[in-house]
Amino acid sequence: MSFKVNGRTVEVDADPDAPLLYVLRNDLDFKGSRFGCGTGHCGACTVLIDGHAVQSCTTPLWSVSSAPNPEILTIEGLIADPIGALVREAFLDEQAAQCGYCINGIIVSVTALLKRIPNPSQAEILEALSRHLCRCGSHVRILRAVDSAIRMLTP
Repeated sequence: MSFKVNGRTVEVDADPDAPLLYVLRNDLDFKGSRFGCGTGHCGACTVLIDGHAVQSCTTPLWSVSSAPNPEILTIEGLIADPIGALVREAFLDEQAAQCGYCINGIIVSVTALLKRIPNPSQAEILEALSRHLCRCGSHVRILRAVDSAIRMLTP
């Protein structure tokens, strides 16, 4: 199966029913997407597929490879994405990560949101973050980082 990851076409020989997360981490060595709950409820494994935030632990490989020219963007690929790089910078500036386990998925989801809606409402931000669990309690800094990214995007 072949598809694009972070702008590069890759080929994998994996079980079509394997979770995309396992293929990204084990076969392609993209370790930034984390295994959290394995049921799509914590958000640690979030990647962008064709611009949409998706929990990769519950996304079977066949569903990605069956789409025409699918493009996957992981946390590693955000540095080359203008909005992703801006979001990453805002999170670093606000020191929004504490343990760092969940933050990669959160940054990916915020990037997806800001690509769709450059100036989202508070409700839209909370909705985009609703599939993420952060046990460290850095929620206030995360929201500050999102607001900072929005200010950088909108004049």
